Amino acid sequence: MGVATIEKYFADLTLSQKSQLTALELLYKEWNEKINVISRKDIDGLYLKHVLHSLSLAAVFEFMPGMQVIDIGCGGGFPLVPLAIIFPDTHFLGVDSINKKLTVVKEVCLGAGITNVSTLHSRAESIANRTFDVAISRAVAPLKDLLQWSKHLLRKPSEVVNQFAPSLDTNLNIATSLICLKGGDLTREIHECGRNLKVWEIEKLFDEDYFKEKYILQVR
Repeated sequence: MGVATIEKYFADLTLSQKSQLTALELLYKEWNEKINVISRKDIDGLYLKHVLHSLSLAAVFEFMPGMQVIDIGCGGGFPLVPLAIIFPDTHFLGVDSINKKLTVVKEVCLGAGITNVSTLHSRAESIANRTFDVAISRAVAPLKDLLQWSKHLLRKPSEVVNQFAPSLDTNLNIATSLICLKGGDLTREIHECGRNLKVWEIEKLFDEDYFKEKYILQVR
């Protein structure tokens, strides 16, 4: 499975986006040999297990031009790198406490010509004097912890609405949200977070067995 896996669900990709997505395979395989950010058994499933999984967010949400998005615990660049390709006018910041993982993100973006991603070597809870429109995360920590880490990072709803109101879809408004990719039985985790949230089953977005019991969670 390669870029065709992505094109199956995103038929309107530009030539530039296809080129950048194609470049990811060689770049990740090369850098994964130096700095292991993807398990050896998963690297051959890069497009299904990592790229398409990341792009499930693009199947549900529209990240608007000018938005500032933080990826908490971005690891080797998922979901922020695939999302940055699909939304080239949105700025993504990848934050991780392990600097060598950020090296992979920076080198992959450089090699693929992705210019709307920056990185920060830090823990999310330690970031001060910066705010974002949306926070995203992929299987990093329990939801209650992610909420605690991200609450000081998200802008006030009124600030976001004033800036993006003409473009916002009130049904799928991502502004001031924490959006997570998670899997398995989330009953206890959702209960412990103590917040109202929306849940999407990814297997209903993509007809692939891999996505059974994998979900998108949005907390406003």
